[in-house]
Amino acid sequence: MRKTLYFNALLLLAFVVISCRKSDDSSNDGPQEIIDQSILSGDIDAPDFWDDDNLAWSDEFDGNSLSLDKWIPQRFLGGVGNTELQNYDGTNNLEVSNGTLKILVEKTGPGQNTGDYTSGRLNSKFVFTYGRVEMRAKLPARLGNGLWAKLWLLGGNFEEVGFPDSGLIDVMKYVSHKTGEVLSEAITAENLNTGNFPGTSGPIALETAESEFHNYGVLWTDEYLKFYIDDIDNITFTYRRPANPTDKNWPFTKSFYFIMNVAVGGEFGGVEGVDDTIFPTAMEIDYVRVYHGKK
Repeated sequence: MRKTLYFNALLLLAFVVISCRKSDDSSNDGPQEIIDQSILSGDIDAPDFWDDDNLAWSDEFDGNSLSLDKWIPQRFLGGVGNTELQNYDGTNNLEVSNGTLKILVEKTGPGQNTGDYTSGRLNSKFVFTYGRVEMRAKLPARLGNGLWAKLWLLGGNFEEVGFPDSGLIDVMKYVSHKTGEVLSEAITAENLNTGNFPGTSGPIALETAESEFHNYGVLWTDEYLKFYIDDIDNITFTYRRPANPTDKNWPFTKSFYFIMNVAVGGEFGGVEGVDDTIFPTAMEIDYVRVYHGKK
């Protein structure tokens, strides 16, 4: 068990090393920040605190093109850090149609080698502090080994302090060799180096993850991160602020930005190999929403 957790930690580090906000598809004029002030003045432990929350920001992926006012498509070659096989190809692998965003994953070469696949990855132009964060998504339907899909948030100060000091929130993490199963994680500089890694939900059974849309969310305050699936009453994992919080063990008082992507192969997604019969495939995202709590 300890070996597996250490292995996952190394993979997270390698993956985040290349999590740059800049892209040659869109200029970066600096992030716009949205803060949920109700978290600091409201009773976050009240049973009904989140019942009447207010939509503060969203992308419903209507229309037929990605909003470059909200997102930065990523473009870089595979094989960096985590030995993944895909190239992230900017907007070429991002399609908005019929009310959803499709992150398209394709085999463009012979297969099994770096650069033989393309996929999509995008970062939000906005950064967020606190609130209810929710993404509704359906994972790739063509079952087979080799994919690593993530809906996550990375600390907005990543370029200044690096990972793991920036912190990371995995709202949903999935590998296709473990079908019908997802997990959530809260990563800090301190817990990443802890032997039993307390920042993970562990496997969460979700039999219809690949065939149906599900809501993946987190209730984010200065005191806790509560992850849920489908409904805010279905809490799957709670990560609480330590008794003596510091930037090393609780970076979640700072702003974070969204990242959504599907990787091919590598030391995590490809641990059981890559099945070339599953391509082309896609992860679909119905919406991304940020709600603020009661005033």
